[in-house]
Amino acid sequence: MTRAERMPVPETHFVNAARLSPPFPDGLERAVFAMGCFWGAEQGFWQLPGVYTSAVGYAGGLTVNPIYQEVCGGLTGHTEVVLVVFDPSSISYGDLLTQFWEGHDPTQGMRQGNDVGTQYRSAIHYVGASQREQAETTQRAYQDALRAAGHDPITTEIVAAPEFYYAEAYHQQYLAKNPQGYCGLGGTGVSCPVGLSV
Repeated sequence: MTRAERMPVPETHFVNAARLSPPFPDGLERAVFAMGCFWGAEQGFWQLPGVYTSAVGYAGGLTVNPIYQEVCGGLTGHTEVVLVVFDPSSISYGDLLTQFWEGHDPTQGMRQGNDVGTQYRSAIHYVGASQREQAETTQRAYQDALRAAGHDPITTEIVAAPEFYYAEAYHQQYLAKNPQGYCGLGGTGVSCPVGLSV
């Protein structure tokens, strides 16, 4: 389905009052991650020093300007993602990758815990060759650590960042607005190896 109208979103981040959508200040970089439920995933990133702003949305599917009900129906091919805009002089992309790998279980395929469906798959949408190299390097290192701990192989997709579509306003910073909100996100308990950030 093609929808001409882009999703209206708040001008500022509910937690830190930074801009939620472009234009962003000069010198910042962006990263996009899918870790299952985007509510908890976003919360993990906005708390990191050096992260300017964060937003949740949809990416990796076929539908233009999708809505939540379509994505949850499994017909659009999108996954729930988090856009992270960060200051590379304060936090590295490698630090964000550590949060990504440790913040969810990247071995579960099309699910995270009790959340099941294509929209919950694990993915890294890299921006540029450097992010791709770091994503692939950390995946190999973390796979070794998971294997040693008895876990299944990583199922994370590592692909060039496709179009990011903002999710509905009520999803943005959801767990700050709804502290008791449910999110089935959980890590494996396996730490990233020392020196994983490259």
